[in-house]
Amino acid sequence: MKDHVGSGNSVKEQERLLNEALQKMKAEAFEMKCAMDKSRINEALKHASVMLSELRTSCLTPKYYYQLYIDITNELQHLAVALADDLQKGHRDSDLYEIVQYTNNIIPRLYLLITVGMVLMKLNEVDRAETLKDLVEMCTGVQHPLRGLFLRNYLLQCTRDFLPDQKEDTNGDPEAMMKNSINFILENFAEMNKLWVRMQHQGQSKEKERREKERRELQILVGTNLVRLSQLEHLNLEIYRKTILPKILEQVVSCKDPIAQEYLMECIIQVFPDEFQVGCLNVFLKACAEMHPLVNIKNVLSAVIDRLTIYGSTKEGRLLTEDIKLFDVFSQYVSMIIQSRQDIATEDIIALQVSLLNLSMKCYFERTDFVDKVFETTTQLFQREQSEKIPYNGSVGKELTKLCRIPVDGYNNVLTLLKLPNYQSTLEVFDYRGRIQNSLYITANMLSNETMVMTVEETNSLLTLLGSMIKDQPDQPADLASSDEFAEEQNSVARIFHLLRSQDADTQYLILHCARKHFGAGGSTRIKYVLVPIVFEAFRLAREYDKSEVKILLLIFLLISLFFTFTSVFKDDKWEKKIKVIFQFVHQTVSVLMNDAQFPDMALRLFLQGACIADEIKFESHEIVAYEYMSQAISIYEEEISDSRAQLAAITLIIGTLQKISCFSEENYDPLRTHCLLLAGKLFKKPDQCRAVATCSQLFWSSRLAEPSDTVKEGGRVVECLQKAVKIASQCMDPIVQMQLFTEVLNCHLYYSENGCAEVTVTIINKLMAKIHETLQHLEPSVEVEQISKHYENTVQHLRFRRENPTAEDPLDLAGLVL
Repeated sequence: MKDHVGSGNSVKEQERLLNEALQKMKAEAFEMKCAMDKSRINEALKHASVMLSELRTSCLTPKYYYQLYIDITNELQHLAVALADDLQKGHRDSDLYEIVQYTNNIIPRLYLLITVGMVLMKLNEVDRAETLKDLVEMCTGVQHPLRGLFLRNYLLQCTRDFLPDQKEDTNGDPEAMMKNSINFILENFAEMNKLWVRMQHQGQSKEKERREKERRELQILVGTNLVRLSQLEHLNLEIYRKTILPKILEQVVSCKDPIAQEYLMECIIQVFPDEFQVGCLNVFLKACAEMHPLVNIKNVLSAVIDRLTIYGSTKEGRLLTEDIKLFDVFSQYVSMIIQSRQDIATEDIIALQVSLLNLSMKCYFERTDFVDKVFETTTQLFQREQSEKIPYNGSVGKELTKLCRIPVDGYNNVLTLLKLPNYQSTLEVFDYRGRIQNSLYITANMLSNETMVMTVEETNSLLTLLGSMIKDQPDQPADLASSDEFAEEQNSVARIFHLLRSQDADTQYLILHCARKHFGAGGSTRIKYVLVPIVFEAFRLAREYDKSEVKILLLIFLLISLFFTFTSVFKDDKWEKKIKVIFQFVHQTVSVLMNDAQFPDMALRLFLQGACIADEIKFESHEIVAYEYMSQAISIYEEEISDSRAQLAAITLIIGTLQKISCFSEENYDPLRTHCLLLAGKLFKKPDQCRAVATCSQLFWSSRLAEPSDTVKEGGRVVECLQKAVKIASQCMDPIVQMQLFTEVLNCHLYYSENGCAEVTVTIINKLMAKIHETLQHLEPSVEVEQISKHYENTVQHLRFRRENPTAEDPLDLAGLVL
């Protein structure tokens, strides 16, 4: 025979050896069964001995040896049944146990002894305790690791139903019988563990990896002993604490084998009840501190913490954990083990903190100090190591991310998160991407749960916590502003601003100012995203003051703005003063958006929106504010907007806003509309000029003034605008564009005539239609021409209908209309 296990390493060689052994086994098993059928027990035992000799091989790896072992032990069950039947018929007595001891080879002899012993114990032919003791001692004769492990496993399996742990057994003292059962299993466990550990020293050093793999395949054989111990019916905490656990831990610690220690410690955690784990926690953790340096102690500690976390969250476990401070015990031992093992990986330390944090969240939910202690310990770890920023996608970063997200998901309330002083310190150890991703996770939780932040203090704490998303960072990418991800991040920040909401209007202004202070320091790439919602919230707050029934409450603010100081304003207790301060605040904010963020389009729109809000709220100086906002919008248009398309959109917005506002006196309104008309005529492209000038005509017809309180109806100025638009359209070189513009201006004429503008006459309409007909004659057929022609035909059809169906209200006499 070979000297070591599995000398034939190839799969084909192993299969060949296994098949040869199985063929011999089956032949002997057949002969054994034939002898049993004829009640020739001695002959059957001889064939069984030959069959069992196949288990003496050292050529099979554990995987293939196991297959052979299973088939042979299955055949032994047939022998056991036959022996039991033979004994029950009175053909033989208990000397059968002595007969099989004369088998030549030790492997067959011990398997037969175990089989016969099982039969005799089942029939109560022998003393169970003595037989068990005898069997476990005789198995010591096999010191080959592989053969010895399977032999002792067979012993454990065969005696599973016969261990005298039943107190109703009348053959002896119940406590003694329990003690015998425990000693039997513990002795078998100790010997199996020694055999298992010894496997690491077999073979050459270059085969170490293969040996470790084979050992892991066999670990369940050793662990079965612990499972059997846990299944003893009358096992209690006292017996476990005084007898079982000390002897198991003695074996585990003394073997000094990393694989065995890690596996057996995890077995202890898995197989014994939760109450036992809690009752012997200090003893177990003390043993953890004595493990071999190569043991992955993180796996062991995490396993026991996670199991007791689940137990502690149950009703029964909660009562027990109130007396035993699990968090304090685990925290103390984890810190001690980390300090004593300098080589423990950082990600493993963080994984232990994750387990501790889960324990705290599930068993001590109200104790935020426990949660903060975990983050304090984590922060101190990185400060002690003075390491660089932790990469988000690295192994440490992944564990740290898991740690940071547990309280976010557990509390589902960012306000509770703000009660953890060391949480932000932990976030700061990440690299830029890590800080952003974790901050985004917090904002997503806020938005999902609609968590309202209602005080200035909470607002300040929250925005400080999310500082990586709000302010430019030293380690952020150089091309950050151009990425789509950056825009999404800033939009998330803008969305949470709407959750900063107090029911008290004065407090809400302070929240606004606090947010403005944080966001305003964000840098030019960020403020264009986050300042806009502040402006709209300020508008909402202004409306809130306007709707308030109590408008004489004193607003006590001590605000220091980044650009202005408003304390002098608050000496007056009138509510209008508060609204005026809000508009000053908005003006300052939009100016920053314009000057620092270089975002003129948005600044223009916000000033126009502010003018509309000022018109809506009838406070003392609302006309002055509205005029200032309109003039600022026009200034931005003149100085900052150069793109022709953007200019057309902007002037259209300005005209529309001015037309809507009704708070201006004629003194303020006339310069604004005149300037708009001037700007419209200066647009770069003629078509844009034409359309903008035509739009300006609205400012002379449908606007409302504060004094006199009436709608502007200046028909002559309307016609002047439209005639100017026609003149500009005539200057276009492209006849198709001319046709389109003439048609649009014609529709403008019809609109005003239908709305009572007597200055729009049939003569004017006829002249314009003549221009259209003349232009139409020079157009070549095309899809675009067809569309424009259809537009014009619809207009003509409308005129025809008006001419044929005149009404008294129609100011235009269409009798002279030439169609």
